Amino acid sequence: MSELTGDRPVIRLRPKSKPQAIRHGFPWVFADEAVLDRRTKALPPGGMAVLEDPERVPLGLVTVNPASKIIARVMDADPAAVIDGAWLRARLERALALRARIYDAPFYRLVHAEADGLPGLVIDRFGDAAVIQPNAAWADGMVDEIAEALVAVTGVTTVVVNGQGRSRALEGLTERLEVIRGTAPDAPVPVQMNGAVYLADLLGGQKTGLFFDQRPNHAFLQRLVGEGQVLDVFSHVGGFGLAALAGGASHALCVDGSAPALELARGGAQAMGATDRLETMQSDAFKALESLAAEDRRFDVVVCDPPAFAPSKPALEAGLRAYERVARLAAPLVAPGGYLALCSCSHAADLTSFRNASARGIGRGGRRGVLIHTGQAGPDHPTLPQLAETGYLKTLFFRLD
Repeated sequence: MSELTGDRPVIRLRPKSKPQAIRHGFPWVFADEAVLDRRTKALPPGGMAVLEDPERVPLGLVTVNPASKIIARVMDADPAAVIDGAWLRARLERALALRARIYDAPFYRLVHAEADGLPGLVIDRFGDAAVIQPNAAWADGMVDEIAEALVAVTGVTTVVVNGQGRSRALEGLTERLEVIRGTAPDAPVPVQMNGAVYLADLLGGQKTGLFFDQRPNHAFLQRLVGEGQVLDVFSHVGGFGLAALAGGASHALCVDGSAPALELARGGAQAMGATDRLETMQSDAFKALESLAAEDRRFDVVVCDPPAFAPSKPALEAGLRAYERVARLAAPLVAPGGYLALCSCSHAADLTSFRNASARGIGRGGRRGVLIHTGQAGPDHPTLPQLAETGYLKTLFFRLD
């Protein structure tokens, strides 16, 4: 045993825990599943340790954070693995191989955390630039090594660290936003997807600057829109609205509370030569839905892609009520025979719960319809079957009477 673990600390599962889950690929150990003695609690956040089952049989190498409810994340099934530049390059090369096979241009999510074997780490690529989100203590502590491996594997020249958001707070990490390789982009980066042009603000935008996850759902929307009119609520930089214009829509109204996001949407429309077909409205989404109903506006397609209303289990009940309210207010705005797309990026709200809340809302909005398609994130956001959180995105397309 000493030869296997070397001088590494050991974290052990409690006797009543289920080591089979770890052996079968579950990547997390929660604090109430581990023996939390004084030695374990003293381990530095982001440090490495050997995980053992209650019988002291090694299960793998984990990164530890005693300040988090997820006290350990599996880094490697080999307890003797060394997490260094070579290890990082191998993981990044594997992630890149998948994306390079699927996408013609280097604009995608390159690393999707646990599903790519890099727990708590997200990397989005924008051509020659990449944005790293180090949402776990180990990734925050090794961000320079990650950037070095990223440059070596992909050839990007600019690396931005966007250390903001709820996930970092749960890990006890402070916020950070900096360029650690190359120079900051002097303008938003144009990104082409499904024939539309999006402008990604890598330093001032939300998350990494653009959401790649809805790409296949944008494409499905284009098959429905024809030359119709589209309402895109919670539009951010024009996700569904610009996709609709690229698909032939005669008019798209994008609603968002952020003036900078709508400015980027207008910039994207200009780059597409579609300025005359785009209308924007800066407003609270719920108020906008109510005012559009009061004006008796109708659209051939309505899309609502809100932020995560249920980011955690304690917020689930309130979140489902919010999703129901969105559906109730949006349904009356759909023209007879038109389409309503409702989205959730809340991992705490599973597909069945979200679908039921959406159906209740549609009914309470005085409409009836059928579910014609259920979408999820694209293949650059792979799902780890053992971890439901990696399959967070749900997009429901209804046809309403």
